[in-house]
Amino acid sequence: MATLTNATRAVGRPKRRWGTTALGMLILCVMLFPLYWMVNTALQPDSGLLEVDPVPHGLDLSGFSSALTEQGGHLLTSLAVALGAVVICLAFSAPAAYGLAQFKLRSARTVVFGTLITQMVPGIVIANALYSTYVDLGLVNSYFGLMLADASLGIPFAIVLMRSFMVAIPREVIEAAEVDGAGRMRTFVRVVLPMSRNSLITAGLFSFLYAWSDFMFALTLNTTDHVKPVTLGIYQYIGAHVGDWGSVMAASVLAAIPAAVLLVLAQKYIAAGITGGSVK
Repeated sequence: MATLTNATRAVGRPKRRWGTTALGMLILCVMLFPLYWMVNTALQPDSGLLEVDPVPHGLDLSGFSSALTEQGGHLLTSLAVALGAVVICLAFSAPAAYGLAQFKLRSARTVVFGTLITQMVPGIVIANALYSTYVDLGLVNSYFGLMLADASLGIPFAIVLMRSFMVAIPREVIEAAEVDGAGRMRTFVRVVLPMSRNSLITAGLFSFLYAWSDFMFALTLNTTDHVKPVTLGIYQYIGAHVGDWGSVMAASVLAAIPAAVLLVLAQKYIAAGITGGSVK
């Protein structure tokens, strides 16, 4: 009787696995369909938005050529701003996370909670408040001003993420470095940061994605074409009578490539960085 029951279960398990796999593939197809349609439209630059064939009949790359010509400089601007935002974000958030994690501060939890609250403030409110301050400081239409604003998007998340990881660093390791004569700064740079590599990469990646996809600060804090990220360049493509949807979609595909490549290359660090602080 027991053998018959086990055989029945063995037959039922493959069916459940096939059903789960089919459901997962269906969900994946639904989620990836907008990406497919974007690429499909980019390969048919001479078709209207409602005239795009479900499957492209050829590889017409003229839309990508046009997008590179018109948006190439904006892509480089976005790359420079995003990398600068990452540097600023990590320079501020890493020491803050270390202090909240290892120093015995009475208000550490309150600070962390306040950091989380800041992410709930609408971006337009922050952008409007920053604009008047930027005018007084002369940071409007500047690379550094946009880097600083974009870095503020990733700092709260980076502090919370890296703090949860640094809390799990054994206190004995830090004390051993101090016994060997290392000061707090040297211990932080030579011991804590290497041990927090996964969380640093994860925080830096998300900070890059925040800055790369930023539109609100780019639109509010720039009044000229001197600093124009690719998000603002694509926005200016769109109007009431857009005819070249192939170039619009091609520019969108080009803008999505850096983020996709970084996510693929850093996925193992992201998994380790997010889950690393959950186990001590």
